[in-house]
Amino acid sequence: MQQRSIVIIPTYNEKENIENIIRAVTALEEGFNVLVIDDGSPDGTADIVKRLMTDDGLRDRLFIVERQGKLGLGTAYIRGFQWAIEQGYDFVFEMDADFSHAPSDLPRLLAACRDEDYDVSIGSRYVTGVNVVNWPIGRVLMSYFASKYVRFVTGLNIHDTTAGFVCYRREVLETLELDKIRFKGYAFQIEMKFTAAKCGFRIKEVPVIFVNRELGTSKMSGGIFSEALFGVMRLRWDGWFRHYPRAAERSAQSKVQSA
Repeated sequence: MQQRSIVIIPTYNEKENIENIIRAVTALEEGFNVLVIDDGSPDGTADIVKRLMTDDGLRDRLFIVERQGKLGLGTAYIRGFQWAIEQGYDFVFEMDADFSHAPSDLPRLLAACRDEDYDVSIGSRYVTGVNVVNWPIGRVLMSYFASKYVRFVTGLNIHDTTAGFVCYRREVLETLELDKIRFKGYAFQIEMKFTAAKCGFRIKEVPVIFVNRELGTSKMSGGIFSEALFGVMRLRWDGWFRHYPRAAERSAQSKVQSA
């Protein structure tokens, strides 16, 4: 049976980008589907998606979940992960709507998991230096040293811990106990990687070039960044006491349940 992939794109006021990003992703030869999680965008983002869903080429490949109000990036992805698991997708991606993540890099993330047998692949800005274009230098330094700080506190062997361009095997999302993921902003990205590592999954960083958005408005805020800085200390503390389901344990349990 052919393995299926879906790209989850959370949106809030992305009318300038949403049609172009959907068409760019679905034009790739690998046959990626797209799930948009829209948090009540007042600019009509959801209406654009629903119009595109009537196109012959997108009718069975584009989906939307609409939520009321801004509920946070982390909860948007959790909802998307749950939807993808229910629909039986094999590979599930996180991706921004604003072209800061190049759709042309999706096949490389997929190949790391599908062909190289990694469980998680990360589109990494920092694994080969600093690959960021058009960001103010202050923001580059803040992001880069935040990842250094996270590595120091948590012990994670990942250079880009806050990256939001990620591919997961379905088995990872089924194992991570998504209802226990607590953070909403940048710390959500850190927590997902930290938990996957604690569960014993294999993670690869794939070098990408991150390009700052040209259209629309950034959703970054000081509160989101502060959550990441202080949240990692809580993650480290919890890591000493919490029992994390192991990938091998999850596999064994599945075999018992299916027997």
